[in-house]
Amino acid sequence: MAEPRNLDPSSSPRAMLGAELRHLRERRELSQAELGQRLFVSGSFIGQLEAGTRRMLPDIARMLDEALETDGFFKRNCKAAAKSKYPEHFAEVAEAEALATVIRQYTPQLIPGLLQIPAYVRAVNRAHDPTIPAETVEEWVEDRMARGRLLDHPTRPVLWAVLDEAALRRQVGGRAVMAETLHHIAGLMRRGRVIVQVLPFRAGAHSAMGGALKLMEFEDAPPLVYFEGARTGRLEDDPATVTRLKFVFDLLVASALSQEKSLALIGELAQDYAHEEHP
Repeated sequence: MAEPRNLDPSSSPRAMLGAELRHLRERRELSQAELGQRLFVSGSFIGQLEAGTRRMLPDIARMLDEALETDGFFKRNCKAAAKSKYPEHFAEVAEAEALATVIRQYTPQLIPGLLQIPAYVRAVNRAHDPTIPAETVEEWVEDRMARGRLLDHPTRPVLWAVLDEAALRRQVGGRAVMAETLHHIAGLMRRGRVIVQVLPFRAGAHSAMGGALKLMEFEDAPPLVYFEGARTGRLEDDPATVTRLKFVFDLLVASALSQEKSLALIGELAQDYAHEEHP
């Protein structure tokens, strides 16, 4: 077998690594499911590695080298593909987010990261750890704004967010910051760039009371769901789990206000914050 070339870290190493994996798997006439069985992972996980929506960790790289007899190729090159400016628990989801065609998200306490403004990001990170150096906070702000630039594209990804009313009424950073944040969201809604619905307090009990969730769909890879906690997170590709969480999101949408009523409430709260009235 010809020796696979080493990757150039400057030219989309994860995509190149995924393409090489697909080439070697097909050369051995293995399906994604068959290769997954050898690694004790799902076929969809192999598909996500090939599409570049999942990062290749050293243990997986080692098993791929053994299963495909690559003389250590994946182990040598997975470090280049794994480099990220994001925290370890969030790196995979941030990178998958950039490749997604559709993102469905529910947030119970925070404005979603893709919709945040710099001042909101600063306030959130200061609350997490008041001792963080100012320069570190600014680096995190820039990273978050870089993620938000995904929405600069006119149509992709489709972002469908259900925001709990609590996220709109919690004064992160103060009234002026909240006013600017809500005006920003309303602007994106009016331009038709995002779909946002508010889950009002009066909806009572709902399908996602266990916490936040994010569902992502891709052109050439199976969907993913992301569960997030305090400085922790987990990606899941199990089809049954993804299907169940999609149903949870559908129920949230059914309980939430319409887009028109949601925009009216967001605009009203933004005005209240701006005029220093109690919402």
